Amino acid sequence: MAAIVTDQFRILNAGNFVDSVTNTSNSYYVFVGLANPTASGFGKSSSWDTDTPNPIDNFDYQGFVGDNMSFGKKITSSNVRRVVRRIDWTRGTRYEMYRHDYSINNLSPITKSARLYDSNYYVMNSEYKVYICVDNGSSGISTTGNASLDEPTFTDLEPSSAGVSGDGYVWKYLFTVTPSDIIKFDSTEYITVPNDWSTSTNAQIAAVRDNGDSSVNENQIKKIYIDNRGLGYSQGTHEVDILGDGSGGKAVLDVDSSGRITNAAVSSGGKDYSFGIVDLGSINSNSTTKAKLIPIIPPSKGHGYDIYRELGAERVLLYARFDDSTKDFPVDTTIAQIGVVKNPTSVGSTSVFTDNQYSSLGAIKFSSTTGTLAIGDAIKQTVTGGVAKGYVFSYDTETKVLKYVQDRSSFLNQTTFDQTDYVGVSTSAKVYEFASNANAVTSTGGFSGSVDTGFTGVSTNPTGSKIIALGVQFTNGVATPEINKGSGDIIYIDNRPAISRNSRQKEDVKIILEF
Repeated sequence: MAAIVTDQFRILNAGNFVDSVTNTSNSYYVFVGLANPTASGFGKSSSWDTDTPNPIDNFDYQGFVGDNMSFGKKITSSNVRRVVRRIDWTRGTRYEMYRHDYSINNLSPITKSARLYDSNYYVMNSEYKVYICVDNGSSGISTTGNASLDEPTFTDLEPSSAGVSGDGYVWKYLFTVTPSDIIKFDSTEYITVPNDWSTSTNAQIAAVRDNGDSSVNENQIKKIYIDNRGLGYSQGTHEVDILGDGSGGKAVLDVDSSGRITNAAVSSGGKDYSFGIVDLGSINSNSTTKAKLIPIIPPSKGHGYDIYRELGAERVLLYARFDDSTKDFPVDTTIAQIGVVKNPTSVGSTSVFTDNQYSSLGAIKFSSTTGTLAIGDAIKQTVTGGVAKGYVFSYDTETKVLKYVQDRSSFLNQTTFDQTDYVGVSTSAKVYEFASNANAVTSTGGFSGSVDTGFTGVSTNPTGSKIIALGVQFTNGVATPEINKGSGDIIYIDNRPAISRNSRQKEDVKIILEF
């Protein structure tokens, strides 16, 4: 049985995802992690930076990602947008006109696309205004139309030509990308589309949306495409009806002395059309070649009424900025994984975590140290029952705070990094937490640190001259992650070459999800 998943299903899913993100009962976070991607162990690779491995879509790999997750920033309504392909207006370029009937049997004339959303039928100008091409001067005898010479800049509600060159283009203004969206979401590949188009109270958006509602304005059809001019029709200018499943549509036709239809203009766009045919019965009594006039049916009720459907908004862009404004996000580390997690839970609870950011790292504050630590160093501490093991994610020499992950590679067979039996499995494979005790935390590189068991709090004053916020709550020198390990649904993973950070650096993360 033949079947397809339609474009509208993808657009619906993109919209449902945005709705889920903006629903206050959910908490979505962009997270970063994996400080030691080239070290030996599960999921790592010595050639990570030059041949970055693809993520694996199974629960085991998601557990590995959860092990190495370090920090998350919450995604709010101001940090999520639907996006469409970016098509810039450039003088001298031929653009395709909007048509409702591009298909494998009717490819778009320039890009040869089998679907509307892959054709170049809309543009963004130099002022970040977005327009749809209603007419490009094309017809059955000139299918590719003309080169566009006049940049559209107007914000009128009705379609219009952009200048006086006579290039034949008619543009319909849709919206202007806001300055705040340009700053956050600007991309060489995508245009951001406003949120909440159907309910927005923004005056400009509301005007375009309401003007596109043909149930109110009866202006649905904007263009009649002359595929075949015919021959032998009654000479002169005639107003005729547009028939079909809608009502109220009319067209004015110009017929030359040979009976060819040379122009077809919509005089009334009507409403409720999903197909139409121009009624030529009153002027075709002497026709020898039948004309073919195609009323172009806009999506939904009319151009501008539903821009997600009109522009094919099947992608979503998520934005997050990571900087040194909080000690939650270390500045002295590297990151090689980025992802999205939904509804992680607060540590020690089943409640969804709701704060604007979280740390998923364990932390230890030292009272004294010897030696040095490097990012990715293996560390250990003798605790009740066994040995706690982990990897260094960050170490701040000023505050003497170490942040670490407990990667599963520390506990598997250290030769194969899998479940193969090995000597010492009884004491080495169990995961123990680092603890507030008198035993030193040591590294393979010779570092040794004594836990500051007398420290409890969220800030410290190491020099006596300034208070430094530590980001997380310490109790007797140790701090636990703010979310439960492995909680939440990881819905996106991106492995990247390692990014080294410093205190003057900001990472703007932009994630494109395609539905």
